[in-house]
Amino acid sequence: MIPDTVKIVEVGPRDGLQNEAQAISVADKLTLIRLLAEAGLQNIEAGSFVNPKWVPQMASSEEVFAGLPKDGRCYSALTPNVKGLERALAAGASEVAIFGAASEGFSQKNINCSIAESLQRFDGVMSMARDAGVPVRGYVSCVIACPYDGSTAPEKVLEVSQQLLDMGCYEISLGDTTGVGTPASVNRLLDSLLLQIPASKLAVHFHDTYGQAIANIFAALQRGIATVDSAVAGLGGCPYAKGASGNVASEDLVYLLNGLGIAHGVDLQKLIAAGEFISGRLGRPSQSKVARAMPTENDE
Repeated sequence: MIPDTVKIVEVGPRDGLQNEAQAISVADKLTLIRLLAEAGLQNIEAGSFVNPKWVPQMASSEEVFAGLPKDGRCYSALTPNVKGLERALAAGASEVAIFGAASEGFSQKNINCSIAESLQRFDGVMSMARDAGVPVRGYVSCVIACPYDGSTAPEKVLEVSQQLLDMGCYEISLGDTTGVGTPASVNRLLDSLLLQIPASKLAVHFHDTYGQAIANIFAALQRGIATVDSAVAGLGGCPYAKGASGNVASEDLVYLLNGLGIAHGVDLQKLIAAGEFISGRLGRPSQSKVARAMPTENDE
């Protein structure tokens, strides 16, 4: 059941950097993306076309996209509304993403509306993206638990995921936003989802708050999930989920996949170098356990 090949969606430049307090220059963002591409990553979330008032770190997304090479890779962007999509299309994004939550409390705090209202808002985004021939990915937050509502019922995740697929999303990324999941809760979730949705339409997006992300990814791989989101150097967190630490580190994911003999196309040493670069710019050590443990070519 474990897939032979896994697609890694690198979310560091967007989900990873969006909550950093210090300004990160466009040049540094472009260098990070170039290093990630050189490491072999084919799918890189490069920016977010949201209101800069809410996410100042993403205010430079137009400039970032203008500096990206046309190299056949998928450089995607988060687009919360039609205005965001218009900006993403003008900037040349090859794919966009929309997001909903499986919890009412999180939806209200994160986007100031109910789940139903949030999905309704995306009707215009979906039709415009369809007309432009741009694929749309759907994110679902709080698939295990919510910082406001507690545990999330798998049936609710299924309902929101199915609605996003029905609207035209080609894939649903299941986000354990608070990082509280364990393999048991991940399996309970997938027990429900896989009865209705094929594994090929699902991806997983685990935060490592409680140190469970790698174990959770392994559980998902055993169920046939073959797309995994991760962030170089374990960048990220969530401003609306108190105590939520970063995404699972891409380096740690690649090490796991190497150990399982699963193809992924990424050079681990080059990936570690990309993580060291951005960690240096942020003035802190990489959060990747593999990067910390493994000697780089510079150390030898």
